[in-house]
Amino acid sequence: MEQKMEAVLHTYGNLLYRTGMMMLGNTQDVEDVIQEVMLKYMQKAPAFSDAEHEKAWLLRVTVNLCKDMLRFRGRHRYFPIDELELGDDDGKDAESRELLEEIAMLPQTYKIVLLLHYVEGYSLKEIAAILALSENAVKKRMQRAKAALRKKLEA
Repeated sequence: MEQKMEAVLHTYGNLLYRTGMMMLGNTQDVEDVIQEVMLKYMQKAPAFSDAEHEKAWLLRVTVNLCKDMLRFRGRHRYFPIDELELGDDDGKDAESRELLEEIAMLPQTYKIVLLLHYVEGYSLKEIAAILALSENAVKKRMQRAKAALRKKLEA
């Protein structure tokens, strides 16, 4: 079981960390959430049809635990963008960093759809499944997020 957990963390750890950072904004909370996700993974030992199903399950549990933490602590704090570990292909130039900072300041419902779509590459249908929303709700959130981001960047 220990080897399986290490393999899961090696494969999906960065994805779960980035998702948690976008939602919670601090390393300690994200580490707590990832630990909780792995605990649920061990306890439930779900059977997955393929790697994408496993990835979606892990993301969904991560998002739900982050929402629970936000609700419990009643806080929406500033996002320390310097702690976000971007992969090599994500780009680290000033423009990308500025865009990420603006995304991080958007409301929670907007930034998670932007993260999952543009950073992680999920389709709107996949995002709807992960967040337990209708596809139309995801489309609307995406439209509103883009409009809010455009407005912030123009200002």
